[in-house]
Amino acid sequence: MIRKLFPRLFVACIALGLAAQAAAQTNDFDGRPRVVLTNKITAKPIEKAPLTYPLTRIENRAPVMSAGERSLLGRFNTQLLTAIESHLGSSYHFNTTGPDSFDCSGFVWRAYQDVGVSFQRGPARSYWATFAPPPREEEFKFGTLVFFSGLKHVGIVADEKGFYHSARHGGVVYSPFNDYWLSRIDGFRRVPLDLTPFNEKARAKKPAVNVQSAEDEDIPE
Repeated sequence: MIRKLFPRLFVACIALGLAAQAAAQTNDFDGRPRVVLTNKITAKPIEKAPLTYPLTRIENRAPVMSAGERSLLGRFNTQLLTAIESHLGSSYHFNTTGPDSFDCSGFVWRAYQDVGVSFQRGPARSYWATFAPPPREEEFKFGTLVFFSGLKHVGIVADEKGFYHSARHGGVVYSPFNDYWLSRIDGFRRVPLDLTPFNEKARAKKPAVNVQSAEDEDIPE
């Protein structure tokens, strides 16, 4: 009987000993549980701060034009081009604003007067000082003023290929932006437009008022 029970008792004793050893490893001598170190690492996702971008200042944002405003601008450009073309071939004469002869600033002034846009007649440098520079993408758009040779000459941009102006030799002509003119560009200005009443104002043109031009143009044509 003892021989049959002995192996079972022996196995039970070993099991109790292992259990006691495991309990001893997870508790301090005073019975409190101990921290069991393992080599397992739990990775936590890295929290990224949301990306923020500085807001574009209102004055630097491109104006958004409505369909009606775009239509008015198209009509204005058509009328301005008609006015310019009506003066093509006119002769150059210092300090005149037409109707048959113009200096460079007088031609610019008259073209805008013809479509009802009024500003003070003066030399090219006075237009430079009066009007604001356009956004870069509008520098070679139709209607932009382009200045040359130390602000001594001014014309009206047709497109990226050329411009209209009154040249000392040749009068009111279209000239391409060739190497000569491109090397002499000082910059650009944009005449502010009040599009809504432009056609009404054009019907009541004001008489030309001459202001001494004092221009000394460097024109090869």
